[in-house]
Amino acid sequence: MSQKIIKVAIVGYGNVGRGVYQAIKRNPDMELAGIISRRPGDISLEVPESNVYSPDNFEKLEADVAILCGGSAKDLPVQGPSFLRSLNTVDSFDTHANIPEYFARMNAIARENKHVAIISAGWDPGTFSLERVLGDAFIPGSSRFTFWGPGVSQGHSDAIRKVEGVADAVQYTLPIQETLDIVRTGSNPQLTTREKHRRDCYVALKSGADPETVKQAIVTMPNYFSDYNTMVAFESPEEVSGRKKQMPHGGFVMTSGVTGDGNKALIEYRNQWKSNPEATGSILIACARANYRLQQDNKFGAFTMLDIPPAYLSPHSQEELLKEFM
Repeated sequence: MSQKIIKVAIVGYGNVGRGVYQAIKRNPDMELAGIISRRPGDISLEVPESNVYSPDNFEKLEADVAILCGGSAKDLPVQGPSFLRSLNTVDSFDTHANIPEYFARMNAIARENKHVAIISAGWDPGTFSLERVLGDAFIPGSSRFTFWGPGVSQGHSDAIRKVEGVADAVQYTLPIQETLDIVRTGSNPQLTTREKHRRDCYVALKSGADPETVKQAIVTMPNYFSDYNTMVAFESPEEVSGRKKQMPHGGFVMTSGVTGDGNKALIEYRNQWKSNPEATGSILIACARANYRLQQDNKFGAFTMLDIPPAYLSPHSQEELLKEFM
């Protein structure tokens, strides 16, 4: 496979964008092509070595892949189709219920423009999706269980920040330990969403906002909070900002079933990240590498991590993979 330096553009320079920037510096086959941001002046001060462009003026940007770092609630549904017409893209769209529709839109645009779009990359959806598929393949007829946390959910925090009257917010997802222990026995319980997790939200209000109105907007939000036991606590902007200094996250994927004549089988995959944005950024960069390789193969269209050969994600040659990883 080619050892060409892959030029990566970052679209949006929030937490995930910074995570992508850190990942670029750790991958010798990657180079920052530029940053596209609605606040180019601020970014130029923070990353002085990079060219910074506004979303309306990036024609001179030369990039093999653009990583879209906006939120899934309102940014990516607009950014994805828009940037894909000009650039190959990778994103972390994480509204699970809407992935089929988003995939179809991106696939049509990518094929029309002979581009590659890798969507919904990250650790869930993303690596967790892959583990769910593998577990189901290895233990037919099994039950699948996914637990998130404890940690900060970027997508859910972003969704709260979009609520009218909210100045800032951090959302913690916490698995219910008693339920984890039951699943590990192999009993395959039927679980509701509320029995697996709870969500704790810490919110700073804008001046004049009504706390009860904001709370109801959060706890009733479909696809994010309406199916969970959700706690909303109001704090000062300084307290909420302090919570964002550390953004850990992690979780588990468990596949439970039987083999042969009824022998119990359990596959458990776990990840732990001290920095959720840097975790997502690291996975997005691996997908940028895969995106470039798909381009070289003239395989245009939309893809998820389920569609990508693991070797396309790796910086290592086939010889190294066979010798060191098999």
